[in-house]
Amino acid sequence: MKNFKLRLIIIYLSLIFSALNNLTAQNPIICDQFSADPTARVFNGRVYVYPSHDILAKPGHGRVGWFCMEDYHVFSSSNLTDWTDHGVIVSQNKVSWVDSTSFSMWAPDCIERNGRYYFYFPANMKAGLGRGSSIGVAIADNPAGTYTPQPEPIKNVRGIDPNLFIDKDGQAYMYWAMGNISVAKLKENMLELESDPQVVGELPRQGLKEGPFLFERNGIYYMTYPHVQNKIERLEYAVGDNPMGPFKVMGVIMGESPMGCWTNHHSIIEFNNQWYLFYHENDLSPKFDKNRSVRIDSLFFNNDGTIQKVTPTFRGVGVTSALKNIKIDRYNHKSETGVSVAFLDTLNTFKGWKTILGKQNAWISYNAVDFGGKKIKSVRVKALSQTGGTLQIRLDKTDGTLLAEVKLPKGTGWNTIDTSMLKYQKGIHNLVVVLKDNNPVEIDWIQFVN
Repeated sequence: MKNFKLRLIIIYLSLIFSALNNLTAQNPIICDQFSADPTARVFNGRVYVYPSHDILAKPGHGRVGWFCMEDYHVFSSSNLTDWTDHGVIVSQNKVSWVDSTSFSMWAPDCIERNGRYYFYFPANMKAGLGRGSSIGVAIADNPAGTYTPQPEPIKNVRGIDPNLFIDKDGQAYMYWAMGNISVAKLKENMLELESDPQVVGELPRQGLKEGPFLFERNGIYYMTYPHVQNKIERLEYAVGDNPMGPFKVMGVIMGESPMGCWTNHHSIIEFNNQWYLFYHENDLSPKFDKNRSVRIDSLFFNNDGTIQKVTPTFRGVGVTSALKNIKIDRYNHKSETGVSVAFLDTLNTFKGWKTILGKQNAWISYNAVDFGGKKIKSVRVKALSQTGGTLQIRLDKTDGTLLAEVKLPKGTGWNTIDTSMLKYQKGIHNLVVVLKDNNPVEIDWIQFVN
């Protein structure tokens, strides 16, 4: 009986742990911690994201006012909407050659070869082993870990931002940055250089270049990288017919951050016949751009193989179930006036945002909501209205099918209101929320109930 009770306790605790580590988000996709420099990879039909992990430096714990990173997490998703945090996979105090006081675990990468997963990460070396940053490797039998760091970094490599690419002929390449972008072939063991490093030429000579990410599509090799053309980084690309170049500079993938984030760092993958750009912004830390957050947006190619410029969005990608909390502050469209978005708690931005509809007929739209095939009976809204406002929940457009009319009580506190559905339509639709009167309403989330 004791063993049975113990098993029940273990199962219960594991369920709690699993719930705590499953994240649902739009942009940014990770909202319970800071994350940056995302390398996305598709392994076994699932997307894994290996970002760096920003934390806030404090005296004796990193350099105050600068980037501070001591470990790496890995996240995964089957639909780009629901993300699982698999926890820490490598930390600076558990790698023998790393200076555990440097907090300099910059952008990583991961790649699979022969059923094993090789995680590449930069970090500062301990005194006596060399100066500056080198690149180490940790190996696992599963993309989520457990990863075992190798006792030494890769020889003859100094730099940050490793990027790995295995060509169709099986040859592996590693790219990294240190002022310029360098490349070298890797041996079959993925732990040693096979060729001498060489600088990737033909890229812009002026301004910082870092964060290389190379991929191939239809025989074209795309060298993509952040570059400071003016004051802050934008994402650019060049193309060639060989992984080592030469490359021809083509243009911009994403312009400078509209939020003023000084850095950007990215990766590009194809998943379920759609291409995606992973990058970062400082959504959860708008006043301090050393604490960043990972985003995703769709990426498209022209017929000639050139890349269409990506405009960053709040909505991001993926289909959201109508039965989950829908954060309409991650909107895709809104009315020109009468709508604003603000943090729920400015002292704890991880709590997310709220939508404020401030005048009659103000509206906000959230696309790709899956209403499924089973009839939905009611809509649940967490909101507040000091003067008692009324919301209209509509489909697809501001005068589209009226699903429900939600009347909020007067008050200064949040209320969760259930309102019966007037109509129901199955399938995937845009969700549009309209303020019916002139009584302002603040909305946390919306959810539909069977």
